[in-house]
Amino acid sequence: MQRVVAVSPKESYRIWIRFEDGVEGTIDLSPLVGQGVFAQLADPEVFAQVYVDPVTHTVAWPHGLDLCPDTLYADLTTKRQAA
Repeated sequence: MQRVVAVSPKESYRIWIRFEDGVEGTIDLSPLVGQGVFAQLADPEVFAQVYVDPVTHTVAWPHGLDLCPDTLYADLTTKRQAA
């Protein structure tokens, strides 16, 4: 499992993320925002509360919402291969 070591919110529902092995980049989460459990992220103040969960080492928000680090890693590395 990939480990997230840093995350910060960006404009337009994007996050910058860095993994333990040095892979880093920006991921657009706007397609998820407002959908199902991600509805709460439509509030910019909630979205800005993103953090790295110290137990699971993934991107998380208050109230137990998180994203799979392996999926985020695959998104970033697939973008690099396509470029």
